[in-house]
Amino acid sequence: MGDSGPAIEMAGVSRCFGGHAVLDDVSLAIAPQSFVALIGPSGAGKTTLLKAINRLVAPDKGRILVGGSDVTSLPEATLRRRIGYVIQGVGLFQHMSVADNIWIVPRLNGAPAADRDARVAELLTLVSLPAEMAARFPRSLSGGQAQRVGVARALAASPAIMLMDEPFGALDPGTRDELGRAYRALHDRRALTTVIVTHDVSEALL
Repeated sequence: MGDSGPAIEMAGVSRCFGGHAVLDDVSLAIAPQSFVALIGPSGAGKTTLLKAINRLVAPDKGRILVGGSDVTSLPEATLRRRIGYVIQGVGLFQHMSVADNIWIVPRLNGAPAADRDARVAELLTLVSLPAEMAARFPRSLSGGQAQRVGVARALAASPAIMLMDEPFGALDPGTRDELGRAYRALHDRRALTTVIVTHDVSEALL
């Protein structure tokens, strides 16, 4: 994927479900290192737009480019391993340790197993969790801790783009604000391109 031009570009993207237009001729361009919030009520098409970027949803018409490449020209698995994806509720694998959850994408990408412990410790530090948490399992984590692990997992393959779908919506207000500020600082430090879906205006203003 190239480094020039928009990080994400959509041209005339439409998608219907059951005869209802969820996305209707959407065009946008998101510059590299931008922090973009998609705000609106449930059913407005925010999640569909996000999923279209990493091909979890196929548009009925229009083109989507990531780093200048049409997303349909890349194998789905390759595309998704280049884009971090964080959802509400995290979706951690309950039978796997925190370390194994974080390491799953690098492992699929062929990263050496010998690199795992150091990389996991680095990522846990990045999201302000102690290294010893690597051995724990998701059931023992608080909601805020689990969401931080989800962010660490999304960052594990060093993506330039992060897609976040109501990432902190299920948390209490204090934890949500804390994690929102922490992620925005992380976004700035890592020079990420972030697209976040939210119905919370305060979260969009981070």
